[in-house]
Amino acid sequence: MRVEVTEKTPQKLLTKASGFLKGYTHTLNPYIGCAFGCSYCYVRQSPVGLFRKQEWGTWVDVKKDVKEKLAKEMRLLRKKEQPISIFMSSSTDPYQPVEHKEEVTRTQLEVMAEEPPDFLFVQTRSPLVTRDIDILKKLGDRVMVSITIETDLEEVRKRFSPSAPPIPARLKALKILHKEGIPTQVAIAPALPFSEEFALKLKGIVDRVCVDDFTGDGSGGKRTARLGVYEKYETEEKAKWVEGNVQQEVFEVMRTVFPEEQVIQSPDGFFPPKV
Repeated sequence: MRVEVTEKTPQKLLTKASGFLKGYTHTLNPYIGCAFGCSYCYVRQSPVGLFRKQEWGTWVDVKKDVKEKLAKEMRLLRKKEQPISIFMSSSTDPYQPVEHKEEVTRTQLEVMAEEPPDFLFVQTRSPLVTRDIDILKKLGDRVMVSITIETDLEEVRKRFSPSAPPIPARLKALKILHKEGIPTQVAIAPALPFSEEFALKLKGIVDRVCVDDFTGDGSGGKRTARLGVYEKYETEEKAKWVEGNVQQEVFEVMRTVFPEEQVIQSPDGFFPPKV
């Protein structure tokens, strides 16, 4: 699918967090739009997705001139002695394909390595995040990288998010990050049909597991229903993966491999670790 890429110069980069992300002070989105275009993405039904009048996944705006702007915003917050906890990103993937060339996310991470927030949560589904291990290490325990792996079955991934990175590559990225000592999380969000071996594949490569279902779309599942996602399930999958208590069932599966304190249900699974 061809993706239209344009450039934007934003007035401001950090946005005050609210609603689902109330555990943070700010959100940070290096891009507007997302080339992964996952069928279930809640942003499709948000103002960002609806206002553009273009199909979600076919356009991306690259934010330009971010280095000095972000540094200034960070310094101003510090001058006010305000806490700074950042969720990156709430309405895009910071490591989508255009990041290979544009490096907007890497530039912002470089700024935060010099002007560190109290905590940074990096949410992505892209193995490209491993490129920035050198910077992430500088942030130490101030950062956590959360990689979405909603299923371990490529057939399912291709059905729901054909433009997203392959599952084996994401698992490998988690393994690399974890080995390098970077705090890691797998976000099974939303939980899609997976194999009996899924939990074992995650063992030893993550610090915690976040479990979510479609109720985490910010509207209790109503946005997802409007997207027609349920039609992508096979008939025999619906009883277990649509009609049942998916979040609780997946939570219990993960608890057969991980200790209780490492498995967290959404929304707490997207909040900073408790210390």
